[in-house]
Amino acid sequence: MYAVIKTGGKQYRVAANEVIKVERLEAEEGSVLELDQVLMVGGEAGVKLGAPLVDGAKVTATVLEQGKGPKLTIFKKRRRKNSRRKTGHRQQLTVLRIKDIVAA
Repeated sequence: MYAVIKTGGKQYRVAANEVIKVERLEAEEGSVLELDQVLMVGGEAGVKLGAPLVDGAKVTATVLEQGKGPKLTIFKKRRRKNSRRKTGHRQQLTVLRIKDIVAA
């Protein structure tokens, strides 16, 4: 069984016992989260689509780690104008292990 969930403005296809990295969620390491924004549930019984969400469907996940993504360098240069800007960014991430998918 698999599901498509929405968190942090992005969509993820998840299955049981899968480990995913999502944008930072406010939760302690080791805690259990319920993700209720389920867009689609699929499996052997067929596919159930939501409009926009599937009623009663939930995905439970355990928080494994709170961390940061890779460092990105943003460099902007305008040629022949002696204009340069260099900045960086590291995205805050939460690592989740999907425990169970409950379809209504």
